[in-house]
Amino acid sequence: MPGVLAGALERMRENLGELHPHVRIDSIGRIVSVGDGVAVAVGLERPVLGELLIIGSDIAAHAEEVDSERVRLVLLAPGAVRAGDPVRRAGHVLHVPAGPGLLGRVVDPLGRPLDRKGNVATRRTIRIERPPVPLIDRDVVSRPLRTGIFTLDTMIPIGRGQRQLLLGDRSTGKTELGIELLAALDPTTIGVYVAIGRRGSETASTLAQLRARGVLEHGFAVVSDADDPVGLVHLTPYAASAMAESLVEAGHDVVVVYDDLTNHAHAHRSLALLLDRPVGREAHPVDVFYAHARLLEQGAQLCARRGGGSLTAIPIIETQAGDLAGYIPTNLVSITDGQIRLDAALAAAGQHPAIDVSLSVSRVGGRAQPELIRALAGSFKNRYAQFLELETFARFGTKLEASAQIVIDWGRRVRKVLQQERGELHRWAETVARLLLVDEPGFSQLPLERTTELVGVAVARMLATPSFDARGIDEGRVDVEAIETLRAMAREAARSVFVHEEGSVPS
Repeated sequence: MPGVLAGALERMRENLGELHPHVRIDSIGRIVSVGDGVAVAVGLERPVLGELLIIGSDIAAHAEEVDSERVRLVLLAPGAVRAGDPVRRAGHVLHVPAGPGLLGRVVDPLGRPLDRKGNVATRRTIRIERPPVPLIDRDVVSRPLRTGIFTLDTMIPIGRGQRQLLLGDRSTGKTELGIELLAALDPTTIGVYVAIGRRGSETASTLAQLRARGVLEHGFAVVSDADDPVGLVHLTPYAASAMAESLVEAGHDVVVVYDDLTNHAHAHRSLALLLDRPVGREAHPVDVFYAHARLLEQGAQLCARRGGGSLTAIPIIETQAGDLAGYIPTNLVSITDGQIRLDAALAAAGQHPAIDVSLSVSRVGGRAQPELIRALAGSFKNRYAQFLELETFARFGTKLEASAQIVIDWGRRVRKVLQQERGELHRWAETVARLLLVDEPGFSQLPLERTTELVGVAVARMLATPSFDARGIDEGRVDVEAIETLRAMAREAARSVFVHEEGSVPS
């Protein structure tokens, strides 16, 4: 018997020798007060600003304010939090999943799956709070981003790495246009849709459209609901931006649509009021400009040394009665590189997309257009701007000269060409064909109600001509030297479609 005990003790001694114990000391505090989405904790040793904290067993929060005696927390998950509940440090700041494992997924701002497909398959995470890309690592925004929207690609071009604001009143088609921009992306470009505090039914409808259009096959969505804690809603765009940046750093081109920053501004204001921070205009905290500036300055075109990827930011905001002078709209107009304004009157009149060209601008301009389109679109944009100005005078019954009436007749038909059906996206070659056709003499004599139809027939005829080289135009292999040859093809298409041999418009 003593021999058996001795053997057992020896084996235990050997096993203990192989153990390498790791001692972890948790700092445990307790909740002393709870508000609407915020709480105050005491007893935590050396907490870090922005650190992830766990209340009870699984309720996430992060440290928003830290002083020597207490920590003010912002709750990131729903749950019953009461005074006296234990709270512990997670030992790290907020991280989210990163990398290609996000593609095809719908997640919340903490990277938790919302699509019932299990956890995101990724081996790395990325900090949510990150410094912006240094100026020395940025390149000039000059690579075109095809939107498929004739108005945008010709008059308000967007470049890869640009920050382009999309604003308008309620029900003017802002979200719909955001979906169109994502649907127009080529398969090598990653599209990210960010729903910030939207109603569940609205988000479900949008996600269904994104799936139907194939956006989520080479993209992902980050979603927070209107019923989520205000802290989670506030975190949404920053988390989505960090996830997108992880792909940009790998050399990918990413386009992020933030829908919308009006809800984010409201969440930011709610947090400020709950945390007793000073507020200013329209009860927004004084740092609301910084809150949006630090988000949108992540939009960038990286230099070749950093992989050459890009993050194009498309923030959406809602205006009231078309007022661009509101606090949040003026902030974002000054932060971004241009704006696309959707007009309620145009939307009510059936114009789709309801883009108000006179109040929309891209500060990157023609630098973000293919060379061929830039050469054709310059005069087109100037002529259309002249039409808008003359049309305003014509509304007051002003008698116009014959030359001015010619411009108005032309512009009214161009407005028909600018209309696109939902889901109708134009290739570069189609855009070139339309720019050439609207410059033909017979265009201004087309019946107004049939302009869209007849131009469509002429475009199809041009694209079907092998010498037009539609594929070469799409791929950027046709330069400005071919303009005269292309004009001749447009003239032939216009002659056969716009005007009959008798000189009458075809019925």
